[in-house]
Amino acid sequence: MKITNILRVESIIPELKSQDKNGVIKELAEAVVRSEPSLSSDRLYEVLLEREKLGSTGIGSGVAIPHGKLPNLERIVAAFGRSRPGIDFDSQDGEPAHLFFVLVAPENTAGLHLKALAKLSRLLKDAQFRHKLMEVPDAASIFQAIEIEDDKA
Repeated sequence: MKITNILRVESIIPELKSQDKNGVIKELAEAVVRSEPSLSSDRLYEVLLEREKLGSTGIGSGVAIPHGKLPNLERIVAAFGRSRPGIDFDSQDGEPAHLFFVLVAPENTAGLHLKALAKLSRLLKDAQFRHKLMEVPDAASIFQAIEIEDDKA
């Protein structure tokens, strides 16, 4: 699975405006809807918040991967957001999150959902890649950095 098959440039937010967890989730839900207009950002926001109640998707090293499932979705979709100052996301390591990937999968596709989560986790374990995502200037550059890393894996 390639992340660039589920992520669009228009769903990348190079500078998140929100300064708290709920605000970031709301912004990212709206970013997903830009590439999948059939979705409701309010419903997606609710689904992502419900998942967060089970345990934070802040996996540490400055990364969070909020995710959820929706009925009537035809394909898995993603969005990306970056916060240079960082957001308290109740991460496992207690550190702020800077890099956020949202994954939304069709309700009955556990396999694809898990493959996408695993692929993102593998990519984001690389400290150089995380650093690159923090440094590049805009959405197109972020997408290109992801594309290059995606092709290596």
